[in-house]
Amino acid sequence: MAAATQKARRPKIDPVDLAVALGQHPPTPEQAAVIAAPLGPTLVVAGAGAGKTETMAARVVWLVANGFVDPEAVLGLTFTRKAAQQLTSRIRKRLARLAGSDVLRALDPTGGVRSRILAGEPEVSTYHAYAGRLLSEHGLLLPIEPSATLLSETELWQVAHRVVSGWDSDLDTDKNPGSITETVLALAGQLAEHLVDPEQLLEAHTELDKLIHTLPAGPKQRGGPSKELLNYLDVQHKRIELLPLVARLGETLRREGALDFGSQMSLSARVAAEHPEVGQTERERFRVVLLDEYQDTGHAQRVLLSSLFGGGADGRLALTAVGDPMQSIYGWRGASAANLPRFATDFPLANGKPAPTLELLTSWRNPPEALELANLSSAPLRRRGVAVSTLRARPGAVAGDVRLALLGDVEQERQWVAEKIAEEYEAARAEDRPTPTAAVLIRRNADAAPLAEALRSKGLPVEVVGLGGLLHTPEVADVIAMLRVVADPLAGSAAVRLLTGARWQIGAKDLAALSQRSRELAISAGYGTAGAVTDAEALTSAVHDALPGENAEQAGLVDSISDPGPAERYSALGYTRINAIAAELASLRERIGQPLTELVAEVERVLGIGIEAGARTRVGVVGTAGREHLDAFADVVANYATRPTANLTGMLAFFAAAEQIEKGLTPGEVEVAPDRVQILTVHSAKGLEWEVVAIPHVSDGVFPSSTASGSWLGALAELPPSLRGDRAVDADSADGVPVLDLEELYNRKDLENAITAHKKALSNRRLDEDRRLFYVALTRTERALFISAHHWAESGSEPKGPSEFLDELHQMVTADNDADEEDSRGAIGVVEEWAP
Repeated sequence: MAAATQKARRPKIDPVDLAVALGQHPPTPEQAAVIAAPLGPTLVVAGAGAGKTETMAARVVWLVANGFVDPEAVLGLTFTRKAAQQLTSRIRKRLARLAGSDVLRALDPTGGVRSRILAGEPEVSTYHAYAGRLLSEHGLLLPIEPSATLLSETELWQVAHRVVSGWDSDLDTDKNPGSITETVLALAGQLAEHLVDPEQLLEAHTELDKLIHTLPAGPKQRGGPSKELLNYLDVQHKRIELLPLVARLGETLRREGALDFGSQMSLSARVAAEHPEVGQTERERFRVVLLDEYQDTGHAQRVLLSSLFGGGADGRLALTAVGDPMQSIYGWRGASAANLPRFATDFPLANGKPAPTLELLTSWRNPPEALELANLSSAPLRRRGVAVSTLRARPGAVAGDVRLALLGDVEQERQWVAEKIAEEYEAARAEDRPTPTAAVLIRRNADAAPLAEALRSKGLPVEVVGLGGLLHTPEVADVIAMLRVVADPLAGSAAVRLLTGARWQIGAKDLAALSQRSRELAISAGYGTAGAVTDAEALTSAVHDALPGENAEQAGLVDSISDPGPAERYSALGYTRINAIAAELASLRERIGQPLTELVAEVERVLGIGIEAGARTRVGVVGTAGREHLDAFADVVANYATRPTANLTGMLAFFAAAEQIEKGLTPGEVEVAPDRVQILTVHSAKGLEWEVVAIPHVSDGVFPSSTASGSWLGALAELPPSLRGDRAVDADSADGVPVLDLEELYNRKDLENAITAHKKALSNRRLDEDRRLFYVALTRTERALFISAHHWAESGSEPKGPSEFLDELHQMVTADNDADEEDSRGAIGVVEEWAP
């Protein structure tokens, strides 16, 4: 089949006829253009809710049906395993339908295509998993051992902290080892992401140093460099001081045969860029490549992908990148908004011309009114970078409900949001229909708790999503508590969680009796005969000294569960339940030597948590999640279990460290819930949709944020923009990171002015990212959209008022309402309240 893919051929069937023959909805003209795009590179700009996943799956099936490619020669890359699973599922289902269809028998009477569909399937994975596979197959070219262990963030922090704590050279800093460790890791990550050598960083620092010390004073300046310039220079010096620590960390990782995610991607980019034979191998293996969410790729990923599949090396390779520059919101974690405008030249046609761009701009999700607001808000962004047309509603789209409000103070605003969503719930119940899916999208985590309180005051079920970390989700915390009790007889707080939880509900009197029994067991175990501890009070004191992290009254509870003593001390039901818990503990301790993944699965089974989570998913229990967190936890356990020294005690210690270092680990991917109001950040909401969406606190200084993120001028872990792979160039300066212009500087005043202009450019770039974030928020709704702000916060001496984002929408809605009085068209929205 490889030879067949090299020959130019005409398609046997178009996308519309193929869809009809397979009993599917025919694609729109813009979707059909993407599905049947010629072989070669193509950039697809897909707006919010435009059906990109379905279109990508349809393209694969169309290429297979027309004999352009075998299924096993298709590569799909995306960012999350959930997205990879969704794309895989859609492709498999479509290919299975194609394999059994009459249309395929007509197109391919020999049955060759059907045989190849049944014999192989596409490879769909995350970008990081693909980079890991490349490194395992070709890493020796660098050389990197294929068996290198991929460390989690917590494990990497532990290695780095060991390096920092053992450092015996001077450091000009008053930071503690933990803070230094975080900075070293962040700087190492930046160097890896942008493929920068330490020598390059040293050269960039030297250039600024020379300018500050050699430029003469400017007009009205006296003496040497200003304090501000010297402060900038001090940051550069301290950054350079960290380079030996970064180098030592790299040496330690290599010696221990370990990698982190950042170095995995950068090393994969290096092996692809420095060894063309790797790209040749991948292009022979894959004839169709799909790159999902390309706007979220970073510089190292850009180098990796363009080295493998770009440069016009293979004009018959069908490479399709799908992205939306309006939804590039992850710059804070390495994504580059500049990658989309650079795609056309990174992946040119075989004749050297830029790759073509197609668009998917029909939103199948949003009501027309929400799209009008989103188009207005994103207008400044569409004027630069990749040319993007405005989103349009699907044919026959039902009108939405858009409401704006400016309230006097933040508490009034919270109540307004709660009332709007409560009205939606009440209307659904009155009409005997399911309550709507609903979300409150926030810019700051700190706003979640008071908003949840306001919603609950209206009797609404609420879930705050993703703020506490995976290890703190109730179902995962229960599993960990049981593991601690199994492994450690002194895990008193874990025992209390199990005893008093919803499953066993041991009451206060029974718990007190268990505590008394634990003291008796401790004394009878021999403390008194040793002369060290002879009574309960002394035992409590001794346990407190030995275990400062445990409540001394709880520390022996695990032993008393196994030996509770006389039944008459307890309630009948309590005694029965305690014995049942003891039986479970005994059973689990017999399995303590099992592989960790099996032990954790057994704990989940014994606790019944997996069944409960599955039931919640099916019937919708208020305020809870389904299996997503348990599945994410299982992945963490499986990853840890690959360590040669993995054991239960070590894994529990790893969890304890992860609570501090990774804030309890990343929770499972967010799922839209049909039975509760979900509160989450806008970043977490990307890719999701709800019937009702509220966006509160679109106030001045909040959304967009007035909190300045660190720049290279003040943050040790940031690289000078001149070294970044996504630095601005003439062709796409609007999306690249602004570079400090050091040309035509004649004195220190010129330098200070250049730095001031540079800082303003960086601030504008942050505003653009917040504008994209607001666009994402506006395009999450299927029907109702409530946007609000307030004048007075709970603290502060000045009122906030609406931000420029809300001001723009307010002006549009009020102007539209004025015009609506003169014609018959519907209004975009309603301004419910606008406090002076």
